[in-house]
Amino acid sequence: MDFFTCPKCGGLLRQREEGASLACPAGHAYDVAAAGYVNLLLANQKHSKDPGDSPEMVRARRDFLETGAYAPFSEKLCELAAGELRRLSEGPRQAGRTGRPAVLLDAGCGEGYYTGHLAEYLPAHGIDARIFGFDIGKTAVRYAAKRCRAVSFAAASAFSIPCAERAADGLIDLFAPIVPAEFARVVRPGGFMLLAVPGPRHLYALKQQLYERPYENESREIDYPGFRRCGRERVSFSLRLSRKQDILNLFRMTPYYWKTPAGGRRRLEELDTLATEACFDFLTFRREE
Repeated sequence: MDFFTCPKCGGLLRQREEGASLACPAGHAYDVAAAGYVNLLLANQKHSKDPGDSPEMVRARRDFLETGAYAPFSEKLCELAAGELRRLSEGPRQAGRTGRPAVLLDAGCGEGYYTGHLAEYLPAHGIDARIFGFDIGKTAVRYAAKRCRAVSFAAASAFSIPCAERAADGLIDLFAPIVPAEFARVVRPGGFMLLAVPGPRHLYALKQQLYERPYENESREIDYPGFRRCGRERVSFSLRLSRKQDILNLFRMTPYYWKTPAGGRRRLEELDTLATEACFDFLTFRREE
């Protein structure tokens, strides 16, 4: 299925018959990398030479998530996305759309751990859906494309998503920048947006090691133009890490990695075990008609 659009002119990109590349009607062409993703991030859309998470952070997140420590989070995500897609498939607006798979967009897909789980879960539960993902970091997208060949990936910015208006039935954003205007542009009326935010006590014991005065995360109700709030579900579970590398990987995949004083880092590096709570809120929004 064609989905991504040309970042230069907005024309729909299609696979060229010759070679591994995509092209729009105006003739702008983009090579598909050996890993399987396409780079649709223009130079003027970058805020640095190599935007996105560093290779170290991407590897740390990949290695930590592969331990299965966040499996309860992934399971809840799949359940919620499946429920919304099932709602759409059974609704009156599906009349006349028979036979077309639903389109799910993962905005800020990272290394593709959750995207890959969705690609496995949805068909196993009888949901016909095509999944597309993008991230501003090419290292992350490269990992994602290698991990899950069933998903189409691109390097792109959430501030200029390379897809047409109303092209997605649902959009998922897990800890990536939220760009309400762009998200409202690409999600069709009646579709949904699913966000995840840290709960109040998320990784609190980790913060106790990092900071002299640890703090709870603020819980807020936020409205986004074009969407209406329709659900908040919390998932929490215990983490018991008994390997130093897992503790360090968890630290490196969080925002605390960038703003922790040296003393906090040293305390964490001395730990052999860590027991803490993981707590997230899933926020569901529906695109207004």
